[in-house]
Amino acid sequence: MKNLIQLLKWRYATKKMTSTKSVPEEKVEHILEAVRLTATSSGLQPYEVIVVTNPEVREKIKPIAWNQAQITDGSHLLVFAAWDNYTEERINMMFDLVNDERQIKNEGWENYRQMLLSNYPKRDAETNFQHAARQAYIGLGTALIAAAEVEVDCTPMEGFDPAALDEILDLRSRGLRSVVILPLGYREEEGDWLVNLKKVRRPREEFVTEVA
Repeated sequence: MKNLIQLLKWRYATKKMTSTKSVPEEKVEHILEAVRLTATSSGLQPYEVIVVTNPEVREKIKPIAWNQAQITDGSHLLVFAAWDNYTEERINMMFDLVNDERQIKNEGWENYRQMLLSNYPKRDAETNFQHAARQAYIGLGTALIAAAEVEVDCTPMEGFDPAALDEILDLRSRGLRSVVILPLGYREEEGDWLVNLKKVRRPREEFVTEVA
């Protein structure tokens, strides 16, 4: 098996996916489970992942996403949708879940709950959404790595109309707003101009600063 660095060198934002090969469900579940287990601020998991496989729905999404072919050529489309706001109900739901699963009630944990309850719901909804959206991007990064681990190609996309996607998937009724999308599939090397080009990143000395 390839190591992580080799896999990250292998992965790229696939420009052309084959429409004749579907990602096995066990690999999709591997990616989703990695996202579910990833880090979020205060452990609130303030976003959800919508998995779109329906061809007709993906055909509706394609025009509002710059007609990017990966949306329909890939077999799965992951939509990362963040909470539109932090509410007392949502915060309590996550803290109660932790208490139920751990079967303990910790004073420090409960004090932390009260700190969040006294701050987050008072902020304006857009501030809270933007905070939740940043958590969704942590999930996106995990999805990219998990997909590479099982050698599934993917393409992170911000190039779409979020309001239109929210309407297609009826996200606003669920208190969600789309943030970023990720088609999953397999590269079609003959039609992909990027596949054989060298991966280019800034050199370490220009990217990493060490403070000793």
